[in-house]
Order: sequence, then structure tokens, then C-alpha cells
Amino acid sequence: MQDARIVGLGAAIIVNRKLVWTRGYGFADKERGVPFTKDTIMNIGSISKTITGAALMRAVQDGKLSLDEDITKYLPFKVANPFFPDEPITLRQLATHTSGITDRGAVYAAAYHFGRDSPEALGGFLRDYLASDGKNYSKENFLSSKPGTHREYSNIGAGLAGYIVELAVGEKFNVYTKQTLFAPLKMKNTGWLMSEVDLAKHSNLYIAQGLAVPIQLYGLTTYPDGGLRTSVEDLSRFFIALLDGGASQGVRILDKESVDEMLRFQFSPANKPDNVKLSGEGSLNSGIFWATKESLARIGHNGADPGLVTMMLSDVDKQIGVILFVNTAATRQEDGEASAAIFEDLWQLALELKGARAK
Repeated sequence: MQDARIVGLGAAIIVNRKLVWTRGYGFADKERGVPFTKDTIMNIGSISKTITGAALMRAVQDGKLSLDEDITKYLPFKVANPFFPDEPITLRQLATHTSGITDRGAVYAAAYHFGRDSPEALGGFLRDYLASDGKNYSKENFLSSKPGTHREYSNIGAGLAGYIVELAVGEKFNVYTKQTLFAPLKMKNTGWLMSEVDLAKHSNLYIAQGLAVPIQLYGLTTYPDGGLRTSVEDLSRFFIALLDGGASQGVRILDKESVDEMLRFQFSPANKPDNVKLSGEGSLNSGIFWATKESLARIGHNGADPGLVTMMLSDVDKQIGVILFVNTAATRQEDGEASAAIFEDLWQLALELKGARAK
């Protein structure tokens, strides 16, 4: 942490679907000497997509949505790839980053609002970007690849999935996820908006550039793709529920069949994007907003955003899991590698704890 100028971090280790270790190190607020603890709140970047995936599967489970319908069925505006206007785009494609919707940098950057929650509505942003008469619409918002045939990571596609859930269930996405996920799991330090959490518990965010310099907190218009704020203690409750078939501490948030579909590898030799390798070095696969790492050896999701690095991964057998929050983003490659090195140390500790519990 000292070498990489990391101000604070929190971590949790799960063994056999139980939280066995959690701690914080360093500071949530270096200037005021506030320690980073297991209950410190921090935005977690793209790990948020796993929450969106769970909300999506809950809506599917309740008969509100289908993963394989044309998404235009659920929307008040038409979404179609202009290069393939007659090809439907589905929720499964959004959730596996094969929809053909791409993030146009200048427009997506404007979705970040420093110092406040986003004043712009999720649906309004998406309509402006995806509807053919929208003010930010362009063919450049789409790949020249048929939907389902090419994988390109899309934050706006994830935001769209969250908006579709919102429309299907008749509740704002932040309200729906609180009702169906956060409240049942007693995730009391969790919310999407700054206005929904105790900012006195919220970590500052820092950029390591010579010194660790604090930056303003920010809101995200497309918040289902990366705007969740939570603690390592709270997130471990959600992670355990997914690793244990949809239930944690006697509380069920999803049926086992829904979790199995969410975590199932969606790509196969008969159905895979043209740029995806399914075996060997560099291979990858995808669940429903659920990723693979280390050539299929780990599953979960990572996150990166201004001032933060986060990781939430388990082994494929779901026997061990590690969560890491870092409140400092690096500008030098060698500093960025420190977060990965810390995660690997935690992974080794998880393996040791698993072995000790087995004895």
C-alpha cells in the first residue's frame, strides 16, 4: 500500500459460502484520519453489474421479462443496430456484452456528475443515445457486427438492461433492488445514490499521482452499470447468496434455477462470439453480467472507475471467494499492479483458510 500510495482498502474472504475474515486497512479519509473498515461505504464500479444481473434474473423469474425477446418489446422507443436493422437485440446479449451497443467515449463521459447525484434520468439518457431521433444518436453507438456475433464490453448496454428491469417491474431500479436484494439481505450500508447512503461512512476517493490526491465523489446517470455504493461486509452477503444458489443466512433472493442461469457459461462452441476463445490461454466466457478471469479459473466481476479499484471473484467450484475494495486509482502501471498483488495474497490466504477448515 505504501509503495503504491494506496490510501485505504477493505477486504473479505469467503470459504464454503461463509464469511470467515474481513478487515480494513489505511484510511477512508486520510486528511481527517478516518480508518477504512469493513463497514466503510465506497462505490464499486462495474461489480455493480452483478447486482443488475441479479435484478434482471429476479424479473425473469417473476415472469416480467424474457432473456431472449427483442428488447424493443419492453421499451417506449425502438433500439436497433442501424447496420442490421431487422435483427433483434435481446437481454441475454446485453448481459453477455454481445448486443452490438458500444460506449461512445465523449457521450458516456458526460454521464459522470462530480459532486452530486446525476440530475439526468436514466431513461432520458438512453433514449437520447439509442433512439434514432435522439440528440446523441449516431451509427457510431453501434458495432458493424450482427447482434450476438461479437463481444465488446458495453456499460451503456448494462445501463439499458437496468432500465428495462425498471420498466418491467414498475419501480425505479434503485427502489426495486433495495426491496428485492438489499433489504432482505440486511445490506444496510448499500445504495446507488449519494442521497441513499450515510456519507459520513463513505470513503473519499483518491488518484495516486506522486501523492494520493482526493477527488470529488460522483454520481452516474447510467448507474446500473457501475454506480453501486456498498461495504465489503454488505457485498459479502450478496456474493454468498449467489455462490449458495440464491440464499444467504436463511434469506432467499433468487431461485436456484435463476442463479444457475446467471452463473452458467453462456458461450459454447456452437454459440460463441467471433472474437472469443473458449479454451487455453486467454480464454473467457460469460454469465448474465457475470465474468470469467484467469482463463476460466475464476468467476465474478472486477471494477475500475475514477479513484477506485474493486474485485469480487470466486473459484469455479464456489468454495472460496475474495472481495477487495481499494479507494485509490493508480496513474503508473507499477502502482496499478499493487492491487492485483494484494488480491493474490488474499487469494492465498483464502486457500489456507479453506485447508485449515477442512482439517
